[in-house]
Amino acid sequence: MISAVIPAYNEVDRIGHVIRECFQYCDEVIVIDDGSTDNTAKEASKYGAKVIRNSLNKGYIYSIKRGFRAAAGDIVVTIDADGEHCPSDIPIITKPILCNQADIVLGARDRIDRISERLISLIVRLKTGIRDSGTGFRAIKKSLALNLKYKGICICGISVLEPWLKGAHILEIPIRLNSVDKKRKIAWGHIIQIFYVLLLILKRKRVK
Repeated sequence: MISAVIPAYNEVDRIGHVIRECFQYCDEVIVIDDGSTDNTAKEASKYGAKVIRNSLNKGYIYSIKRGFRAAAGDIVVTIDADGEHCPSDIPIITKPILCNQADIVLGARDRIDRISERLISLIVRLKTGIRDSGTGFRAIKKSLALNLKYKGICICGISVLEPWLKGAHILEIPIRLNSVDKKRKIAWGHIIQIFYVLLLILKRKRVK
């Protein structure tokens, strides 16, 4: 069984399309409404998703961890709510897990827009060989997902480093990106995240 987990904040105009597409490839769709001030939760329910609501805006990490705990599937797919990712790529990133060839499969982007995110990915790549450690489109075994702490300011870097340090087998598969109007803020937290990623690399050794 495959569960899609979609963190969403004020995505009332786009969430319905993403849910509808995900249901073509997943058995279950869970939307974590991260304190939206619009009708994101209502729209998600209308399209058949299981909706979990955060009373306040708690952030991406808090939201996906709630989604992991709620998921019924053996494989969990995280996907962005804004429509940038193509749900039709879900079979591509879940297949290696279904075939016992990987514990996590990352949907690798052909471009990483933020300079700070590119720097984090470069640091992680030097240690792990993984190119895109900040992608929001990934498939992961639920048993592994529930054992990840995901500590840090954001998911960048740690979504690869934490499972890699546990000895998980990680694959990357190129994905397509739809052109969408991203609601981007200046990522000041990435500066702190760079130091956290470096500390994690220096202090911990990979499980053999």
